[in-house]
Amino acid sequence: MISRRHFLHATAAAHALATASGLGPLGRAAAQQRLTEADILRFEPLGQVTILHVTDIHAQLVPLHFREPSINLGVGPAKGKPPHLTDQAFRDFFKVANGTAEAHALTADDFTQLARTYGRMGGMDRVARLVSAVRAERGADKVLLLDGGDTWQGSWTALQTRGDDMVQVMNALGVEAMASHWEFTYGEDRVKELAETSKAAFLAQNIRDNEWQEPVFEPRKVFEKGGARIAVIGQAFPRTPIANPRWMIPKWEFGLREEDVQKQVDEARAEGADVVVLLSHNGFDVDAKLATRVNGIDVILTAHTHDAMPGVVTAGRTILVATGSHGKFVSRLDLDIRDKKVAGYRYKLLPVFSDAIRPDATMAGLVETIRKPFAGALAEEIGRTDSLLYRRGNFNGTFDDLIAEAMLAERDAEIALTPGFRWGGTLLPGDPITFEAISNATAITYPACYRMEMTGGQLKEILEDIADNIFHPDPYFQGGGDMVRVGGVGYAIDVSAPMGRRISDLTLLKTGRPLEASKAYTVAGWASVNQGTQGPPIWDVVKAHVARHKTIRIEPNSAVKVSGA
Repeated sequence: MISRRHFLHATAAAHALATASGLGPLGRAAAQQRLTEADILRFEPLGQVTILHVTDIHAQLVPLHFREPSINLGVGPAKGKPPHLTDQAFRDFFKVANGTAEAHALTADDFTQLARTYGRMGGMDRVARLVSAVRAERGADKVLLLDGGDTWQGSWTALQTRGDDMVQVMNALGVEAMASHWEFTYGEDRVKELAETSKAAFLAQNIRDNEWQEPVFEPRKVFEKGGARIAVIGQAFPRTPIANPRWMIPKWEFGLREEDVQKQVDEARAEGADVVVLLSHNGFDVDAKLATRVNGIDVILTAHTHDAMPGVVTAGRTILVATGSHGKFVSRLDLDIRDKKVAGYRYKLLPVFSDAIRPDATMAGLVETIRKPFAGALAEEIGRTDSLLYRRGNFNGTFDDLIAEAMLAERDAEIALTPGFRWGGTLLPGDPITFEAISNATAITYPACYRMEMTGGQLKEILEDIADNIFHPDPYFQGGGDMVRVGGVGYAIDVSAPMGRRISDLTLLKTGRPLEASKAYTVAGWASVNQGTQGPPIWDVVKAHVARHKTIRIEPNSAVKVSGA
């Protein structure tokens, strides 16, 4: 069951004005003037407790554009259900008017025009403003601010400070507990250092020392808010040692640990918790299944899959909240707690439209201080784009196509493989391609761009393995990512087929001939999880390619044929 609360007070009026004006973009520009900070914050409070949730910020300190996916396929029990709806289907389900601020924030349709109308989103100074406003309105003693993880990684400043910049920012924001995933790509020692300097409790019930099977981090913490005891259980991304380099975290084991989640819930209840919250980085579909198998969870704050929904999903008595990514949204969930149960709730997804929100001065100063040593490098203009460059989507994104083109050219390869990462901003046609834009899509601690030989048979095995990781009908066997992006090669995929039979018609694009299973091809790629991988950092490869061409135009990618959806 889905319940949806009011998203923006001005949305209907803005849509009506744009339609009535008959001026298209001009009408929407007039409508934009009606979008205010007060509209974004407007909320009828309920009960004793407010939970605020941010997640998957990926170290983005300043406002940006971020296009939501136009393809987000669900399989098995998730097929055709939120969050696996996009564009018109999404708007129809959630009753979102086309052309409005809400439509721009949540869908990909007409993205370029609406981005120019409504401006950038996010920025930690704007997030701080919304958080402080809710605390002032509600009373700080009633508000619990939680972070779903993927916070310390995703920008040049985060990479250069090894996550310290984001710890400073989240400390200033007043985050009280966090989950984790990409944080672990700084390595065991650094994660422990940052966790100690973080004012937020670093919660992870599912991480164990692999020698003694002892917990590495605190599994849960109880917070007193509004006279209620709220137990927060942390869940790190279960497949971290598979999705990211195992050698960076050699002494730790992860996993879903469903039985241990139930144990944590039972213990929290026995200790007098009025509300139990799972602060999770499992991914939405995994959490939706978990909610049906673990008893006693009141709220799951889900993350990892970057889904943003203006309503909650309920599974039995469990409320699932999806807050999106890149600082675009803050979730507000008010709880009415009676007799140690959630008797009622009210929800709103607060969109962080940076032009409509007054920056928090203290946070703005901190962000400026953090960025100052890197400002020159970040602002360097390498070239310009004639195309919309975006990343998010199940099979391809134009920014990933640019990365693949760069590897093909700069590494003299026949085929390019670029990972299906979901983080990194969007550039509008005509925008400068700065080093910041490039590093926002590539800043990782294992960036080597390798060059190697691979047979057609090996390439098919890789694509089959990744496809099963994404489209396995059981969410517990999914990794929650997107397909590896390919350059120089095309293929067909049947997402409904079983493992080993999804990929077909592999074709080398420069010849138009099928790939031969036994023939070796030169392949370039990056973000290998293998220790000791050699090659230039991927940001240098992309920078060199953009500098060589100056103006980038990415043509529509039709090399992947999808069926079974």
